[in-house]
Amino acid sequence: MIIKNRLIPIRIRQNEALIRRIPADHQQRPIIEGDLAKRKAGYRGEQSLDYYLSHLPDKEFTILHDLRLYNGSTYFQIDTLILSPCFALIIEVKNILGTLLFDETFNQLIRTRNEKEEGFPNPLIQAKRQKAQLKAWLIQNLAVDIPIEYLIGISSPSTILKTSANRSHVPFRIIHIENLIEKVKIFKQNYPIEVITSRQIKKISRALVINHIPGFIHVLDHYNISSQEVITGVQCPSCHIFPMRRIHGDWLCPHCGCKDKKAHLPAIQDYLLLISPTITNKQARVFLHLASEDTTFRLLSAMPSSGTKKGRIYFRQ
Repeated sequence: MIIKNRLIPIRIRQNEALIRRIPADHQQRPIIEGDLAKRKAGYRGEQSLDYYLSHLPDKEFTILHDLRLYNGSTYFQIDTLILSPCFALIIEVKNILGTLLFDETFNQLIRTRNEKEEGFPNPLIQAKRQKAQLKAWLIQNLAVDIPIEYLIGISSPSTILKTSANRSHVPFRIIHIENLIEKVKIFKQNYPIEVITSRQIKKISRALVINHIPGFIHVLDHYNISSQEVITGVQCPSCHIFPMRRIHGDWLCPHCGCKDKKAHLPAIQDYLLLISPTITNKQARVFLHLASEDTTFRLLSAMPSSGTKKGRIYFRQ
């Protein structure tokens, strides 16, 4: 049973918004586009895991995707968490092509592709750290102590896996994701005793969802881009020209004549992704090129908000 669904990562959405709203010749565009391509490949890898997860019995396993929790000093993230009455399993998915050598001497991952070597952080260290953080979080917040396992799932079946050691734990921890079901069966054999009830699993799942804190990275700062460089206004959904004009309850494109009543919605989301996770009426008027406070209020009224009158702020769902 899936309790928390997998969503498009916010960094992908931020990069897409940034590409929409910087000039075509901006010097940072190639870097942003390259970063976006890598993140989309990673997300496709995570999505490919979902097919194999769907073969797990719903009554026996509870699945939560994209968790970000606070441990008292820092945040930690988990791609996929599986809960069962006998154990919990953390799965980190990597979509990396080529030949992967897990070097246990220097604790790094070396990828060879097209006769070129490239180093990556060892994902096993990351997953092991996540295990320790999750275990501590469950004990501290819910007084629950359950066995926690972790796996690195390689999404591409053509990726070749190697290790530098003869006696290595790597083959047990690194799998191609099509082998997930067989690996889960092994964990079931290793942990035959139920340590938590179905009611406790529901309580744990609910607590994890409630305590999930979505991340927000100031992507403009990350790419050293000023907010003044961001193109404002409502983008035409047809010809993609900026800006559309608000005329008689419609957004009208002066270039192609396209009309759209809801064209402002993507623009507001772009603001929330790029500038700030919240927006005020005044900020929306400037960004959408509107003069009327009342019109802007009506356009924002469907969004979640807090505060009253001029102190009201709006935020994404």
